[in-house]
Amino acid sequence: MGFKVAVVGATGNVGREMMNILSEREFPADEVVALASRKSMGQEVSYGDKTLKTKALDHYDFSDVDICLMSAGGEVSKEWSPKIAAAGAVVIDNSSAWRYDADVPLIVPEVNADAVAGFRKKGIIANPNCSTAQLVVALKPLHDRAKITRVVVSTYQSVSGAGKEAMEELFSQTKSVFQLNEVAAKKFPKRIAFNVIPQIDVFQDDGFTREEWKMVVETKKILDPKIKLVATCVRVPVFVSHSEAVNIEFENPITADEARDILRSAPGCLVIDKREPGGYVTPYEAAGEDATYISRIREDATVENGLVMWIVSDNLRKGAALNAVQIAECLINRKLIAAKQKAA
Repeated sequence: MGFKVAVVGATGNVGREMMNILSEREFPADEVVALASRKSMGQEVSYGDKTLKTKALDHYDFSDVDICLMSAGGEVSKEWSPKIAAAGAVVIDNSSAWRYDADVPLIVPEVNADAVAGFRKKGIIANPNCSTAQLVVALKPLHDRAKITRVVVSTYQSVSGAGKEAMEELFSQTKSVFQLNEVAAKKFPKRIAFNVIPQIDVFQDDGFTREEWKMVVETKKILDPKIKLVATCVRVPVFVSHSEAVNIEFENPITADEARDILRSAPGCLVIDKREPGGYVTPYEAAGEDATYISRIREDATVENGLVMWIVSDNLRKGAALNAVQIAECLINRKLIAAKQKAA
């Protein structure tokens, strides 16, 4: 018997991607339900070759739902995830609402799949921040080999990480530049077209943004609390896929060739690293793909046991929707959940 899956926030960027990925991966679902706010009720979304009409979240009965993929923002998740879990569904949440709760596992299946069993405490599993997800996929196999002590990461994050309005703003601003019209900034604090913005999320008292803080805390929770990490997160005029320039310091020696071999056989990683023009992956090529791409692997001569690399991944997929579906698959494959008996 198949599972009943509800997708909350089905009309958003990530929600639509969740529907696509459920279909692409032939997820064992007998029924998929698209849910959204009342103002989006009735909107059509695609699920494979089917078209589903969205239903209102606040009127929906979750008693026969097995898995809920939640991508409707932190405030909605705080209110609804406990209610949905109390109805007996496992909630896999894409917002930041539950990531830092000690009773909620924060999961990237290639990195810490064993921790998924902790969902029973609250019935909720958290998806990490998109920039964290691709980072830890690449760090995990290297950490197992040589023990990472410190990471310095600079991100180049696409506008899709800020939602549909942000994508529309990049498009409209770009058009305005070419048409010599006024460029209006609404979603972002400064114009994003032909520019980069060194701020993602709000500033904290220490001068770091919340996005930068998220990468620190989440990497420690998912991978190893002893790892020191510092991040600078930058929004760039790219529609889809986040890129990261990463400096890694290790406790034990590791060469670039060893790292390349390790990453080539690591789950979720794809190494494209030729030392020639174009011998690396860019965000454009990673868009629509599931892999975390790793390029430009080289040794850092400024520190003992250091490597530098370039990491690129589709933030809507591995950074959000794909990771959530992989978590659901993990629950099923490990026989941690079973489909509810449905009324005839």
